[in-house]
Amino acid sequence: MAQWTSAVGTAQLARLITSQQDRPPAPGARKAPAYRTLADGIRLLVLEGRVPVAARLPAERELAVALSLSRTTVAAAYEALRTEGFLESRRGAGSWTSVPAGNPLPARGLEPLPPESLGSMIDLGCAALPAPEPWLTKAVQGALEELPPYAHTHGDYPAGLPALRRMLADRYTERGIPTMPEQIMVTTGAMGAIDAICSLFAGRGERIAVESPSYANILQLMRAAGVRLVPVAMGAGLSGWDMDVWRQVLRDSAPRLAYVVADFHNPTGALASEEQRRAMVEAARSAGTVLIADETMAELQLDPEPAMPRPVCSFDPAGSTVITVGSASKAFWAGMRIGWVRAAPDVIRSLVAARAYADLGTPVLEQLAVNWLMRTGGWAEAVGMRRAQARENRDALVAAVRRELPDWEFDVPGGGLTLWARAGGLSGSRLAEVGERVGVRVPSGPRFGVDGAFEGYVRLPFTVGGPVAEEAAVRLASAARLVATGAAGGAEPPRTFVA
Repeated sequence: MAQWTSAVGTAQLARLITSQQDRPPAPGARKAPAYRTLADGIRLLVLEGRVPVAARLPAERELAVALSLSRTTVAAAYEALRTEGFLESRRGAGSWTSVPAGNPLPARGLEPLPPESLGSMIDLGCAALPAPEPWLTKAVQGALEELPPYAHTHGDYPAGLPALRRMLADRYTERGIPTMPEQIMVTTGAMGAIDAICSLFAGRGERIAVESPSYANILQLMRAAGVRLVPVAMGAGLSGWDMDVWRQVLRDSAPRLAYVVADFHNPTGALASEEQRRAMVEAARSAGTVLIADETMAELQLDPEPAMPRPVCSFDPAGSTVITVGSASKAFWAGMRIGWVRAAPDVIRSLVAARAYADLGTPVLEQLAVNWLMRTGGWAEAVGMRRAQARENRDALVAAVRRELPDWEFDVPGGGLTLWARAGGLSGSRLAEVGERVGVRVPSGPRFGVDGAFEGYVRLPFTVGGPVAEEAAVRLASAARLVATGAAGGAEPPRTFVA
């Protein structure tokens, strides 16, 4: 990267480095020189994503004082990191973190698995479940019955069908956020919604702050748009959003947009508290940043506690800061490509006007199906089925991974569809590569970071359960052994597995 896009405070970095001292040393390991320990600690923080890539590090003298080390020790650590490609420096601009060019981002793991591979491959790549029947069939039948009047029109509704816009607005109002249909635009999935928002607000070269880690497909969408991603490190485990860090990043980088998944974050599963949501909105408003709140996982609460916090947009009554994105893909079915945007009326008008040069509108039949579900109560029934299935799958997967891979570390989220696992010191990229050879497809951590972070992680979705979850864990354990022993080249082809 040409320069830093965020900064790590001296106290924050010292706290993160000090916390690593609690980790037990490897058996038989000899004590490394102080500069080497510091360099390895910073490198690990970058690879785990706890310190973002392209983050400006404190000056040598400041960090030395904070860690009670000599400046020579810190200077030697920085020089080692520069030599290894984990630090870049420029006179007058300081030093900032980077990742060596030899650490490629994996190219596979999230695209839909070809149907011909389903017999021999267990797919943990996509966080999406099969349709909740009979509700998909009922919704389509209901939509067909309501289609004839629309068939006599041109069929283009850039803002969405009026009936569905009104239904979505009423649902927000029921959640305590008064909303008019003029504040809703129906889109082709959440990806279509976020693409439209980015096109309107952030041109090439603009900065967008993103959680680190974050949803891989959104990161790739933004990269393709030519924006500059500013990663903001998530806290350890399910602690989520460090608001001191967010305030600093938004103040220092002044990004045009910020993208957050506050409801069962993808991939970590973290749930933002009301205090975090309020502070996030206040920080964005102070920085002049438009906050995109992705609610695609909001209805997938799997445990009864804690109670769900209020939506992010409830802390922005004027509607000047928060744009909310929702979708039927996770709560109902990924094949139902219906998403929506809730924003101030003038923002919706601008998004609709720009749509004339994009896709003109969302398919009418699918909109009618979603509207039928929400009007008849079928949506609540289907989402209830979805929660039960995801909960059962989560519990089966957690038990299987704990049994087969006891050294893997993760926190069990109370909702969503994903488990974020530290892979016992192994390379997530290598696990993804070898996993496909032994018949399990899993996306590696770097897919969810910026510029190669999270090498030691993988994401495991709650898409399989029962015997399939057990077999998936067995195959992951086999891949882990092959990676650990360096014997990956001898991996056997996967056997056919039918649940």
